[in-house]
This record gives sequence, C-alpha cells and structure tokens, in this order.
Amino acid sequence: MDPFAALADPVRRDLVARLARGPARVVDLTAEHAISRPAISRHLRLLAEAGLVTAEDRGRERHYRLERTGLSVLADWLAALDPHLRFDESVLDGLDLEVRRTTRDRARDIRAAADARPDPQEETA
Repeated sequence: MDPFAALADPVRRDLVARLARGPARVVDLTAEHAISRPAISRHLRLLAEAGLVTAEDRGRERHYRLERTGLSVLADWLAALDPHLRFDESVLDGLDLEVRRTTRDRARDIRAAADARPDPQEETA
C-alpha cells in the first residue's frame, strides 16, 4: 500500500503519531480509540503493508513500532514542495572557512598590538 493512501485515514494517522512516541501493544492502542480491537488490527496491517510500522511478536502479545524509514517518501515529497528549505552544504564549508580566517586575523592583530605597546618597566626605569 502507498504510504499516502495509508495515511489518508485519520485513525491510521493517529496510530502513526502514537507509535512515534514509542512501541505499543495492540491492546494499548485499542484503549486509546473508540473502535474495536479487530478494527485497530486492520489499520495496523495496512500501515505495515505501507512500510510505516513493523510488528514483533513477544509471547502472546504483538508489539508495533513506527518504521521511520517508511516516512522518507513523505518527507522527500514535502521537501520538494519548498526547495528553499534546502541549501547546499558547501555554504557551511564557506562559512567555516570565513570564521577560521577571521579568528586567525584577529589573533594576529592582537599579537601585533601587544608587540607595539611599550614595555611598562622600561618607562619607569
């Protein structure tokens, strides 16, 4: 199932939001909704088909967790809508170079100013 189709349902979006806070058992997820446990299980199965959640059986219980890599399709799509949010990392390299150059120049100026000052002991002697 397509992640966009899976998240079209408000219950499934709510389940994903809940699982973003941490793994949960089906019974716990059911307690937070006004629908039946089989209905929650069907929603979770669709989310698993979309690659948004994974299930792990622990004894007789099934624990679900959010599969964050499944959200990358959505994140990429949202990022493509506003290309101004992204920037080239070479901008940071240029900023780093400028900060280093400025720090080096200031240190050189401070040393030059200290060398130019007369020695206070020579004046008093």
